[in-house]
Amino acid sequence: MQALDFGHGPAFYFKSYLKAAYFNQVLPTSIGGDAFRVLEAGRLGRGNKEAFYGVLLDRVVGLVGLLVLNLIANLAYPGLLPRPVFLLINVIAVFGLAGVVTFAAAGRIRRLDRYLVLKHLHEFSARIRTLYKTRSAIAFHTALAVAIHFVLVLSVYFVGRGVGLAYDLPAFLVIVPPVFMLMVIPVSLAGWGVREGGFIGLFVLIGADKTQVLSMSLIYGLLGLVAALPGLFFFLAGRQHREKEHQRERRR
Repeated sequence: MQALDFGHGPAFYFKSYLKAAYFNQVLPTSIGGDAFRVLEAGRLGRGNKEAFYGVLLDRVVGLVGLLVLNLIANLAYPGLLPRPVFLLINVIAVFGLAGVVTFAAAGRIRRLDRYLVLKHLHEFSARIRTLYKTRSAIAFHTALAVAIHFVLVLSVYFVGRGVGLAYDLPAFLVIVPPVFMLMVIPVSLAGWGVREGGFIGLFVLIGADKTQVLSMSLIYGLLGLVAALPGLFFFLAGRQHREKEHQRERRR
């Protein structure tokens, strides 16, 4: 967001991320949390449209990191999943990455901004090219996104091992990312149910016990809820601060 001239230091965006994480836990998928981030960043002076582009760009970069991680893991361990599932995951990853690259390049076609719908896509593409002018910027943000998702997979791995799933980390690197992608679909509250179904469906393919997989998924979900509680604290604290500011203005 700073690269897009939104200002404020890391502390502001860290708190905003935690608050959004809380709303992601109590609202369907990540749409609620992203909407909150857009509104909060929009108050910084550049408007909600630019804030929307910034948050959407953050999501796209995160998706790229997830696809790259999954593609690398899947190609490194091709015999883990059945051949049709292996190919399907690879096709989705390759087309997803190709789609992002194509979309970013499409912003160079100036004719697209003549049409209302395509104009917004053209503007967003321009923001992508503004942020990623150099290969080093692309490599750094992609590596950071991959590292973040690797840590998330690692957390699922430790929970899984804790409930008795005797599988090494590569199995989790192959199976967990596709489930994370499924959780983006807005059909449940914070991905509950979708996550459990996805984990069970894929882990069963490699011979895992359904009860253990379900336990892992539920515990991971509860840990995510606990981890999001600081966001509720920052949200309530910020709301209380704004109320005090309004009271002071009224007294004046």
